[in-house]
Amino acid sequence: MLHFAREVTVHRREVVLSGLSLPLLTLVRPLETFAATPASDTGFTGRFDDGTVPALARALAAQAYRPPGDALPPALAKIGYDQYRDFRYRPARALWRDDGLPFQAQFFHRGFLFKDRVDVYTVHDGRAAPFAFSTGLFDYAPQPVPKVGDVGFAGFRLHAPINRADHFDELCSFLGASYFRAVAKGLNYGLSARGLALGTGEPAPEEFPRFTAFWLERPAADAQALVVHALLDSPSVAGAFRFAIDPGDETVFDVDMRLYPRVELVHAGIAPLTSMFEFDPSDRIGVDDYRPAVHDSDGLAMFNGKGEQAWRQLQNPASLQHSGFQDAGPRGFGLMQRKRRYEDFQDAEAAYQKRPSLWVEPLGDWGEGEVHLVEIPTADEYHDNIVAFWRPKAAIAAGTEHRWRYRLHWCRDHAWKPALATVSATRIGASHDGARLVVVDLAGGRLAKLADDAKPRVDAAASQGALRNPVAYRNADTGGWRMSFELHPGDARVSELRARLVDDQGPLTETWLYRWMA
Repeated sequence: MLHFAREVTVHRREVVLSGLSLPLLTLVRPLETFAATPASDTGFTGRFDDGTVPALARALAAQAYRPPGDALPPALAKIGYDQYRDFRYRPARALWRDDGLPFQAQFFHRGFLFKDRVDVYTVHDGRAAPFAFSTGLFDYAPQPVPKVGDVGFAGFRLHAPINRADHFDELCSFLGASYFRAVAKGLNYGLSARGLALGTGEPAPEEFPRFTAFWLERPAADAQALVVHALLDSPSVAGAFRFAIDPGDETVFDVDMRLYPRVELVHAGIAPLTSMFEFDPSDRIGVDDYRPAVHDSDGLAMFNGKGEQAWRQLQNPASLQHSGFQDAGPRGFGLMQRKRRYEDFQDAEAAYQKRPSLWVEPLGDWGEGEVHLVEIPTADEYHDNIVAFWRPKAAIAAGTEHRWRYRLHWCRDHAWKPALATVSATRIGASHDGARLVVVDLAGGRLAKLADDAKPRVDAAASQGALRNPVAYRNADTGGWRMSFELHPGDARVSELRARLVDDQGPLTETWLYRWMA
């Protein structure tokens, strides 16, 4: 059973924040020894293998942190959004464009919000070489070509033939701090992932580690995946990442992350996901909008170490909220977009029904900890206000190497236990005597095969208040099933709700979770 680790309410904020078996590896090696280990025989260039970036990160962690210099030449220092939008990479200059390879790369200019320099290297036949910045790589029209030297890049994006064999679609991008995002066949950009989260939603200012350098391995002509290495740095930690990126109906990132903390990491988030939820039929209080829903993700899905599958409906709360779902050996979690019809959003421009879900599959045993969810108030659809990640139970110690491996699935949906029906919609409204009526629509699994006159039981509980009049019935209009009940909160201001349908054979549905707040 999923357990709530804690519930924290912070005062209202007006500004929102933008099958391999490899266990978590901890090498008990003090940082003092890292200083004696050369970062690489050749530094950032020359001979290169899978140990090069970890060696650079170890050496970096043994030194005092040096903040990046984000100073830009005058021609770039004060440009705004409209000017920056005119800085377009020339597709004809894409990396590997003329080589007949299954991937191409384009690069982002520095400027506007993206001031930090990112160094880029290519790797071929075990040798790394810099990919140099040049204004000739970009089309600036109607702006004049800026007079700048080697200012480096802000990030990059990869292209591959996802939807058609004869066209290279944008596949993923790495831009800003340690953020990256991707699409799969038939989907558009939506939520993002990060390399690491530090102090997200905590009272102290959040720390944003950043990728400072990337190495792009030249793919073979028949390659299914592209390998990217990244060096991460921040005041608290250095790190090394290896991404193997495989596009398709699902775009899959195999991630190998090694962290080298300078200090103990108490509020670290592993495999963090960042999304946006403004409103939907479960949460429309005070909403004046023609659209029935606006969100990149509508729920946090979890598949815990004991095999329980759960769905936590997302909310746009009045105050910042933390939720922790304790677990050991998690099998996966993700921020999912389950609404897939135009009618669910009625937004022809944003096309929220085409935003990807993102599922995190741990590779190996991640031990004890919690899936941690942060929900931040937002008044618009332009700022990410939802963050989910894995938080280890024990703080991440300084002076040692810590390693996690996991797989990211950018997808429409992801199946865990096909025999279980899944939550397709949550609706909550007023009932009589101050009660709240909760209505949950369910579809698929063994439940879909039950006779219309079957009598599945509602298994529901509330941490505060009383639940009354539970009922389950087939919805003749949709062919699915619906369960409903009333919450009588009494004097409670917050109540954690959980519900599912069961019969004599066991669970019929995943476990629905919700935090009701007065």
